[in-house]
Amino acid sequence: MTRRILVYHPEPTDTRAYAELIRLPSREWSVTAALTPEAAVADAPETEVLYCWRPPRALLAAATRLRWIQCMGAGVEQLLVPEISPRVTITRVAGIFGPWMAEYALGWCLWVTQRMDRFRADQRARRWAPVDPTPLRGQTLCVVGLGDIGARIVRTGRALGLRVLGVSRSGRAVPGVERVYRTRALPAALRLADFVVLTLPHSAATRGMLGPPGLAAMKPSAWLINVARGPIVDEAALLDALRSRRIGGAILDVFDTEPLPPEHPLWALDNVVITPHISGPSTPREIAPIFADNLRRYLAGRPLRHVVDRRRGY
Repeated sequence: MTRRILVYHPEPTDTRAYAELIRLPSREWSVTAALTPEAAVADAPETEVLYCWRPPRALLAAATRLRWIQCMGAGVEQLLVPEISPRVTITRVAGIFGPWMAEYALGWCLWVTQRMDRFRADQRARRWAPVDPTPLRGQTLCVVGLGDIGARIVRTGRALGLRVLGVSRSGRAVPGVERVYRTRALPAALRLADFVVLTLPHSAATRGMLGPPGLAAMKPSAWLINVARGPIVDEAALLDALRSRRIGGAILDVFDTEPLPPEHPLWALDNVVITPHISGPSTPREIAPIFADNLRRYLAGRPLRHVVDRRRGY
């Protein structure tokens, strides 16, 4: 029987792009690009390897021969569901999102310090109103989550002259970080920061991690940058802090509900920047080598790279 690799992405164009970059190891393997959820569910029962992003739950329930899932992104919460048997290995993407997210995070820090929004508004009003930017160098950046992405943001921040603090579960020292706090000491780290960047995975342990105590600890001038997942921040507490100007503002790329509903109050706040989950784009050509390497390992019976620990959630 032919061994099947099923490729699924919510965007049909992306599904085709990912599928076209797969090089089959032998004639006993085939690739199926499912362009609709219905097609994916229909092809699921004969699938051994699933290469996907946000697959429908019905697909996962129908994939009774499934042995390995390669997620197309870093976050795997959509795959930690009862429909997937414990015997199925789940792997994620790592090692490619750090440069993207470092540019995003530090770019928006510069947007704040260089007063770009003000100067653009003055330009639209044809108003000449000199005001000095604030230097980014010398300010304090707190990176919450010091994995691959967080470490890249640390290095970029240091290169721009920032003082860098970090927060992690272990509290272990990280090159370039002046001091690493354990997660239970999060408010102490936030109290010192001018910019806070969240790069944590979404799990039961991190849900709501940044809530009223942490937000209350932040400086009135501090900005929050969330490139992790929306549920890590207590959204109601964040709205309250932003509306009352208890923090300077927030750059938000991720939300509890995506797309962010048009009626959501975050849209109306002038101290918030909203971007549509684009800080770490998944591109087929960057991810294809990771899948190809893991496919070779899978066929050789060798350990796969970036295997998800279901207990931890990442």
